[in-house]
Amino acid sequence: MSSLLSRRLACIAHRGAHADAPENSLPAIARALALGVDAIEIDVWHIAGTLLVTHDRRLGKQIPGSGRLIEQSPAALRAVRLPGDIQIPTLEEVLQLVDGRVTLNIELKGSDCAAATAAALAAFTADSGGSLEPYIISSFDHRQLFDLKQQLPAVKRGVLTAGIPLDYAACCEAIDAYSFHPSIDCISRALVDDARNRGLKVWVYTVNAVDDMQNMAAMGVDGVFTDEPALLLKINPD
Repeated sequence: MSSLLSRRLACIAHRGAHADAPENSLPAIARALALGVDAIEIDVWHIAGTLLVTHDRRLGKQIPGSGRLIEQSPAALRAVRLPGDIQIPTLEEVLQLVDGRVTLNIELKGSDCAAATAAALAAFTADSGGSLEPYIISSFDHRQLFDLKQQLPAVKRGVLTAGIPLDYAACCEAIDAYSFHPSIDCISRALVDDARNRGLKVWVYTVNAVDDMQNMAAMGVDGVFTDEPALLLKINPD
């Protein structure tokens, strides 16, 4: 594809590269690594003491069955097989697979993830001799991010928003955030400029079309979460 972007966008594989494997699965994450993305985004739920990597709060869309995710046991969820006979991974399995090779953005889902995720990440990096530098923990739940700041201050924090706050990116200040993650459905030059003026990286979700990628680059965005990482890598400037 000949059309390039006006500036390079960090390519963040949204739930891995899931064109040929279930989203948030180990094969999708391995595929993203093979593509050479800059970062991978995953979703984490804390279910009865286990951190599972999946997105939906209810069964029936990706995970067969019915009912709320948090009402299931970890063992029952791990026994389910996704398309391709693939198991729902734990956060520990994802950490072992990625092993700091690219940035890993861990999005907290549910209401009780911060402490368990902080403990898991601290234990993994201590055991592996790695650093917290390649990790970002993000959430729409800004209170959990604030708690995380107290529990594991060395890890980067990303603030997710679904709309345009009245005070733009000011919500990031109390959290001492590294990055601001607005939706492409609610984006403006003023919002991006405000975040960048506060020293924040701006990563926009979810950007899948070439013209949207071009608009994000022109707007000064630093990176995008995309379900089409191969496409973005193809048109990104060197």
